[in-house]
Amino acid sequence: MVLDRLDITWIALIGLAMATVLVPSVVIRPLLANALLLTFAALKGRRIVLDFLDLRAAPALWRDLVSAWVLIVVLFAWLASAIVALI
Repeated sequence: MVLDRLDITWIALIGLAMATVLVPSVVIRPLLANALLLTFAALKGRRIVLDFLDLRAAPALWRDLVSAWVLIVVLFAWLASAIVALI
């Protein structure tokens, strides 16, 4: 059985989802846990964008713009959680 790119992405997404469930019980510091969870979210978002939305074959400009959008959303979420944790 040969795995194609979508199968590998699917397995990676399942692994990242399982890691997301495990992080809150393993990591004690909230800011670190939030950063780790949002890193997993960014990785999942990038894999979905590249493989399931098929932007891997798109021009580099579109790929970079959508990847930057995913990163900006994750950074804003982390910033909001950091502000809440520091207040």
